Amino acid sequence: MRIAILGAGGIGGYYGAALGRAGNQVQLFARGEHLRALRERGLEVTDPDGTWAIPLPATQDISELRGAELALVAVKSYGLEAIAPAAADLARNGAVILPLLNGVDAADTLVRLGVPRKQILGGLTVISAEKTGPGKVARRSQYQRVVVGELDGGLSPRATEIAAVLTAAGMEARASAEMPLELWRKFLLITTLAAGCGLSRTPIGPLRAAPLGRTLLERAVAESVAVGRAQGVPLAADEEARVMATVDSIPDGMKPSFLLDVEHGGPTELDVLSGAVSRMGQAAAISTPVHDTVVAAIGAALGTALRG
Repeated sequence: MRIAILGAGGIGGYYGAALGRAGNQVQLFARGEHLRALRERGLEVTDPDGTWAIPLPATQDISELRGAELALVAVKSYGLEAIAPAAADLARNGAVILPLLNGVDAADTLVRLGVPRKQILGGLTVISAEKTGPGKVARRSQYQRVVVGELDGGLSPRATEIAAVLTAAGMEARASAEMPLELWRKFLLITTLAAGCGLSRTPIGPLRAAPLGRTLLERAVAESVAVGRAQGVPLAADEEARVMATVDSIPDGMKPSFLLDVEHGGPTELDVLSGAVSRMGQAAAISTPVHDTVVAAIGAALGTALRG
């Protein structure tokens, strides 16, 4: 399959490398020093099994990517507006657009920015990966998962085909008939991890072990679940327990990507994580004190402006 990677950072770079190694025709969209390194040395990947490199075509000219059958959008949410014109161009030229972003409104944002909705699949990934330097990405743990599906639910041939391509490249991937629910279930997990680890400025292990640390996480989960139910999402009666079981299974040293962004002092996904929970909670008259605290404390520390 011919695949364009829009956002060749940790997630996009890793999945692009894996797909290229499996024999797909992969092209990376990149800029600056990262683009120069990719052209000169190829992409260097470090994963739990070692370090390897793969030469992949890289460009900053979107016209060179036209003809792609699939475009993975793997930027952070704060980079979505900048990449949307490229996604819209490829969609108009026939590509299926698969956003693998945090939050629950990436597809809606892409549509607002000009990408035809019929060309967008819902998608999510759970993986610990980051760009470690120009031309270099690292996957930090064995765990990784990708789910794809139609935005309005139901199975489709294109979602099934894309899941098969991802599986053939060594990923744990599947097509889902319940993509809206899948997106919310991931949202519950990442808003909890981001809130807790963002406030504590620690990996998950020290937070779980701290006095009232697990209580903080449980309250963050409960707030997100309550907001989801107010949005009409059919979350299970035991949803909070399911999320906490996942939280308890995560290795002690894991840092969510939100915490990494906070530590770097640059832009973060505060707006689409705790910010989104807080906004939806206010609209539905649901109290969200943990997520409100995250928005106030981290927003103040980083000078982050959120949507109203």
